[in-house]
Amino acid sequence: MRLNENTQIIGKNVILVPYEWKHVVKYHKWMQSRELQKLTASEPLTLEEEYEMQRTWRRDEDKCTFLILCRKTYETTGDEIKALIGDTNLFLHPKEESGEELAEIEIMIAEPEMRGKGFGWESVLLMLKYGLKYLNIQKFVAKIGMDNTKSIKMFQKIQFEEVTRSKVFQEVTLGRYVTEEWLKWLDKQVLLIIKAYDKN
Repeated sequence: MRLNENTQIIGKNVILVPYEWKHVVKYHKWMQSRELQKLTASEPLTLEEEYEMQRTWRRDEDKCTFLILCRKTYETTGDEIKALIGDTNLFLHPKEESGEELAEIEIMIAEPEMRGKGFGWESVLLMLKYGLKYLNIQKFVAKIGMDNTKSIKMFQKIQFEEVTRSKVFQEVTLGRYVTEEWLKWLDKQVLLIIKAYDKN
């Protein structure tokens, strides 16, 4: 998505940046992990295919992707590649019959030593806020493997509720309609961490 190609979102502990050509080699290395392939329901790609995927994500208007930097590492080293720890995505779906804008949200903390430290939580909050402000999303869904209990609990903490459970795909779908009450809750959480600005 070109909308966010010049945007950084700065939180307390993370910085969200667009997925660029320079990030592809490290991202490709991550996705050779069978654990991450399982968690993200992904197939391994060649490096050439990964570069093409990055170009596709940049062009397609139904995909919004940010990579996640550890803010402390980036501010210490000035090196985005060293600071990369994961990604977060919004996949926009065709409008429902009701006319509501629907987006599927994903989160991946790829670096094992960075898990369980709140980086995923903060990144998801920032991405939800971005989707609301710039994409006018009215309903969010998250599809999570049944055995990924930490991710399921995190989305439940963000007030997502279980919609369906598929034994065939071993997957739980959680959903969250945008309501005034939830917006107030989300704004309160985000106010603690957000400071967004354009690179330009």
